Amino acid sequence: MSNTRKLSRRSLLTTSAGVAASAMTATAMAVVTPANPEGPYYPKQPQIDKDTDLTLIEGHTEHAQGTTIRVTGQVLDENGDPVEGALVDVWQANTYGRYHHEDDPNPAPRDPNFQGWGMVKTDANGRYSFTTIKPGAYPVKENWVRPPHIHFKVSRRGYHEITTQMYFAGESLNESDALLSSVAKDNRDLLVVDFQPVDGLPSGDFPIVLAKVV
Repeated sequence: MSNTRKLSRRSLLTTSAGVAASAMTATAMAVVTPANPEGPYYPKQPQIDKDTDLTLIEGHTEHAQGTTIRVTGQVLDENGDPVEGALVDVWQANTYGRYHHEDDPNPAPRDPNFQGWGMVKTDANGRYSFTTIKPGAYPVKENWVRPPHIHFKVSRRGYHEITTQMYFAGESLNESDALLSSVAKDNRDLLVVDFQPVDGLPSGDFPIVLAKVV
């Protein structure tokens, strides 16, 4: 951005009350959410239940193991306007760090009650929300253990699709993670979310900014 002032950290993007975006001006544009790799465990097999509660699979009576959390956010364009009808596609490992994916070699336990993958479209205000569990860390190779993270793929006709990952604040593994470190240092905070209790449930806000196709 040449003459465009880059907003510091998440000041523009913290949209818990949904009012930050309205403060946009022509000289202050939102930073497009940094990309982060899709990874090898995007689901290959279809599943019936892809709703916004990943802790309970349709037809099951037991909930997923682990700490239940709520993730909310707002999808915006670079001008700070909400993007209605964007598809927010999320997938992640279970509490033990294992994906519900046939190619995952991790010997950690499976959780037959964890959905692992969900989809939601943003509402008229660009908002989305889903309930899940905090994923576990898992080893990739010697001297590299991935920190807890959730994968996102966000798309809407007329905008460039974004594939990225959301990380959890306060995780020591964040500092040594090769994929988080691949993001420009000034933008890493845009992918790291601080979870705080809301109505007794750890909750975090992850705003996402898409670039329009021009």
